[in-house]
Amino acid sequence: MTTVSSTGTTPTTTSTTSTSSTTSTASLGTSDISNIDWNAIIEAAVAQRLAPADTIDAKITANQAQVSAYQSLSSLLSTLQTAANALRAPSGTSNTAADAFQSRTAYLTPVGNVDTTNTLSVTTENGAQIGSHSITVSQLATAEKLGSSAQSSATTALGYAGSFSIGTADGSSASIAVTATMSLADIVDAVNNQSSTTGVQASILQVTSSSYEMILSTTSTGQTITASAGSGDDVLQKLGVTDGTGAFADQLQAAQSAIMTVDGVQVTRATNDISDVVSGVTFHLYGATPSGTSITADVGTNLSTVETAVQSLVTAYNAVRAFAYGQQSVTQSDGTNSALFGDGLLRNISSTLQDTLSSEVDGYSMADLGLSFDTTNNLTLDTSTLDNAILNNLDAVQSLLNFQMTSSSSDLKLLDRGTGAPASFTLDVSVDADGNLSGASVGGDSSLFTIRGATIVGNAGTAYAGYSFVYTGNTAQSIDVSVSSGLAEQLYQTAEGATDSTSGTLTQEIQLLQSNDNSLQSQSDQIKSDADAYKTTLTNRYATIQAQIAAAENTKTYLTALLAAQNSSSSA
Repeated sequence: MTTVSSTGTTPTTTSTTSTSSTTSTASLGTSDISNIDWNAIIEAAVAQRLAPADTIDAKITANQAQVSAYQSLSSLLSTLQTAANALRAPSGTSNTAADAFQSRTAYLTPVGNVDTTNTLSVTTENGAQIGSHSITVSQLATAEKLGSSAQSSATTALGYAGSFSIGTADGSSASIAVTATMSLADIVDAVNNQSSTTGVQASILQVTSSSYEMILSTTSTGQTITASAGSGDDVLQKLGVTDGTGAFADQLQAAQSAIMTVDGVQVTRATNDISDVVSGVTFHLYGATPSGTSITADVGTNLSTVETAVQSLVTAYNAVRAFAYGQQSVTQSDGTNSALFGDGLLRNISSTLQDTLSSEVDGYSMADLGLSFDTTNNLTLDTSTLDNAILNNLDAVQSLLNFQMTSSSSDLKLLDRGTGAPASFTLDVSVDADGNLSGASVGGDSSLFTIRGATIVGNAGTAYAGYSFVYTGNTAQSIDVSVSSGLAEQLYQTAEGATDSTSGTLTQEIQLLQSNDNSLQSQSDQIKSDADAYKTTLTNRYATIQAQIAAAENTKTYLTALLAAQNSSSSA
């Protein structure tokens, strides 16, 4: 007889067992119950209960695929947002490094017979003032170098026992202790152990196979060495560094400062790397310019950085476009179903991005940058057109791509920007009796802004939220302000509107789907739990029935045998 196990799996459903019960009880009347598949009867009944859970699980799987697709889209849009940020003129001084148009480089031009490579190089910081500078170099900065007298060995103990103090005139000094067992190399090591304090370093120069000299040098140019004897032997004098009067006996190189002229103004510095003459610009001096020559350093926008940023924008946009195009087919190239086929959110984002790139700003379009759409609406870039635009009309390139603000007063500067302000408005600024900023309004509405020192901050919930202006004037003014959003700014805002971690449309949709999945999972788990309990109940019930059938079979066998015996007695 088939045995029914009281253990089971864990499925789920909401059907009745009338079919199973009818089947099992009907089978009891058969002459051979050993062929009844009790487990199949139980599994069929439980499967009916699990059917709703299967439907729910399929919905969860579909939601998870949609969430994964939205997350991929969000990642691609974030990359596009980063690329657009480099070209939109992000506000705030902390964002200067991210602004491709603030990237600077210096172009060096020789005036006369001068080798620029061996004379000067220039490094620039982002946002450095654009301009042209005439440079001449009269003298390089050098470190002071002193020599000792010749010693026959660098490693043999010298037998000197004493101390000396060494340092620089503009720095600190330290005492160097010398014992009788120390060699010239040991004294060099002792000096170098204090270099971070003294600004003096030592080395050994092998003149011949049996002649060695100690060289003392300042670690920085333009510095002079100071030294004096301490207790015990006058070690420096014995080494020939100083003479009997304490003066240095052999000055190999005198310390001197660098001398250069910048736009006709002579500058003297202790170093050959001069960074405090022109803000954001460092001059690296390698040699003097010959008489009657100079070098022109033109500090300007690093055009290659702008070109690279435009190319990055094209790549990022095409990645978003390729993703959207792949979702337009029911089945993707990898054989999986398109989770966002016909999705309205994806369609809206894609069309907004494409419409933005198709628009004009101040009479310029993406065609002026060498950009165009191919037959699949991917962006293509003509680098020759882009190079020409950057070289010959950089202002137009910026106008097309950047966020820009202009005002009728040079006293008003943009600090940070929002997204909702009108394209043009008049800002009325008021000051107190001392000329300090006291209020700002548009159309007489002073509730639009908050005054914080010299800063005018747009209040939350108004069209000017996110905007901050700095006012440097001391009189009341009515200032006409106009703002425009270039293509890169618009692309950035579209991507931001979708991916923002709090209010982004994609973010909110992902959170909604995940919340729904949590609820559906709870329902599925409950159905499976109920089905598992139901299976246990059926297993126990059919086990009881089998036991009853077995007992009935035994009774039947006994009665049959008894009846046969009685019939046998009667016939005898």
